[in-house]
Amino acid sequence: MVCSSARFAGTAVLVALSFTYLTAGAQQQAPATSAQDSAAPAQSAPASPAATAPVFPAPDPVDFTASTPTKEVVNTFMQVNLGWDEANMFQVQAIQKTQVEGISKVTVLVGDRTGKQQPYRFAFFTTADGKHMIVGERIVAFGEHPFADYRSILQQRATGPYRGAASKDLELVEFADFQCPHCKAAQPNMEKLLADFPKARIVFQNDPIGAIHPQATIAAAYGECVTKQGGSTAFFQFSAAVFDGQDGLNTADGATLTLNSAVTKAGLDPAKIAACAATPETKAAVDASVRLASDVNIASVPALLINGRQVPANTPYDTLKKIIEYQAKLDGVTQ
Repeated sequence: MVCSSARFAGTAVLVALSFTYLTAGAQQQAPATSAQDSAAPAQSAPASPAATAPVFPAPDPVDFTASTPTKEVVNTFMQVNLGWDEANMFQVQAIQKTQVEGISKVTVLVGDRTGKQQPYRFAFFTTADGKHMIVGERIVAFGEHPFADYRSILQQRATGPYRGAASKDLELVEFADFQCPHCKAAQPNMEKLLADFPKARIVFQNDPIGAIHPQATIAAAYGECVTKQGGSTAFFQFSAAVFDGQDGLNTADGATLTLNSAVTKAGLDPAKIAACAATPETKAAVDASVRLASDVNIASVPALLINGRQVPANTPYDTLKKIIEYQAKLDGVTQ
């Protein structure tokens, strides 16, 4: 796992497929199964200002040799993922058998109706169970309802501090590391979501990356204890103070001062929180949150799961808001 910037140029597949984290300005936003796939656009979009929607080549029937998944399933999957933006367009180009029984290769052309983004070829493999796809080194959810299983897992196990509604009809679960600078950068988004989605339940789950952030785990432990002793209100006071003073986590001594100060701002006793943070029970609670992140396929923080649909929590806010509104509509949640 890495603490990753989630900024991107072409939003379609990054947000659409809920698992790819890309750098700003990257054009090959579709995860590719080969260098050829990522390097060869389906058709170059006309240059601005005369940009128009790309015209995809007609699919060749000989490229549809696999019985599963069906074209209808692939279309539904792509619509679920891309439908949040009316400018997104796609065409299923091939569904082919492979040398492995039950494994099919799917190729989809993805474009932008405004013609501002260069279209590209998105290729992936689907598994025999019809519920998973393989893209590069990742195995991710596939099907007509790709987020349903993750949504169910989170409804049962995302027990971290929360703000907003008690109902889990629209549940936004943030996975973050207190020492991750991109997680700090995502916090203004989280505050805006609280204001714009009053019917949402917004949950915080610890996902410290100890390998690169040595003080993240103890910060997570403090957070668990603040929640235990002061509830969700105290936790979010604590978390705001820790993110504000994040530079203090760069050393062990600085972390102690920063965390104790944040505890005080949350109205709790630093000595009691420190004692709680050192217990096996607290370690187990942090470990359980990290396991939850793994079980819902978190590969990078900050991550936000919207009823199971994963997007970077530091996605540009207007885009993030559109995706939440779209997912709520898919799930029949009234705003």
